[in-house]
Amino acid sequence: MDIKAADVKKLRDETDAPIMECKNALVEAEGDIEKARQILREKGKAAAAKRADRNTSEGIARFVVSADGKTAAGLVVECETDFVARNEDFKALVAKLADGMLAAGSASAETVVDGQTVADHLTAAVTTIRENIQLKRAEFLTAGDGIIAIYNHHDGKKASAVEVKGTAGNLQPVGAQVAIQTVAFQAKYLTKEDVPADIINAEIEIEKQRAMNDGKNEQMAENIAKGRVNKEFYQRDVLLEQPFYLDGKKTTTTYINEEAQGGSIEVVRYIRLVVGEVTA
Repeated sequence: MDIKAADVKKLRDETDAPIMECKNALVEAEGDIEKARQILREKGKAAAAKRADRNTSEGIARFVVSADGKTAAGLVVECETDFVARNEDFKALVAKLADGMLAAGSASAETVVDGQTVADHLTAAVTTIRENIQLKRAEFLTAGDGIIAIYNHHDGKKASAVEVKGTAGNLQPVGAQVAIQTVAFQAKYLTKEDVPADIINAEIEIEKQRAMNDGKNEQMAENIAKGRVNKEFYQRDVLLEQPFYLDGKKTTTTYINEEAQGGSIEVVRYIRLVVGEVTA
């Protein structure tokens, strides 16, 4: 059957599929472009299924935020190789999906972006990129009384969003600095009160045993253990107790209070996205 070059080009432009696959789909569809599109979609799903068990350890983590700072969307899209993660088409796809989620007001594989679900966009990408591509995580945030500030790390593999509220006039820049802090020091908890009691008890027991191994009696070891948890554990794992990344002599809380300049700034929550990170 004679297939018009213009139809092949149109299908190629619409689907991003390789030229020969577009031509073969048109031949199979007897020149019907809509049928050819469906054929390519089905082949794309089959290709994605074949690659679904391949390991994805590279990719992009990205947050975007609305102009008023009231909503934000974030996602982690993973692929197999760093070569693809650095590809401009892959970067553009992730950016489009993030922006589309923000505009849609939701973040999931079923969110519709430019007339297709996120899942369908990724399936189509597998067809052209020829790697396993997975949406590993998606987040949509809505701020209450405050605003959301974001940070996307230069390597593309880490991103963070921080919700802050208060009476100070510089919520956004302070929030952005705290977002950088969450990526730089990878806190597990926002405040001391957020740490589960069993975690604290386990840390105290570890430090107590360490002190007893150094020759301290049980009571003294208990006191040393509690001191170490206060000084070391909290400063390592609790965001507001950590040394601030720009000035290790002050904590994140001290930095926030100083920047409030007589007003108030409170960190409500934070979400960190990391490529390759296993989440519950």
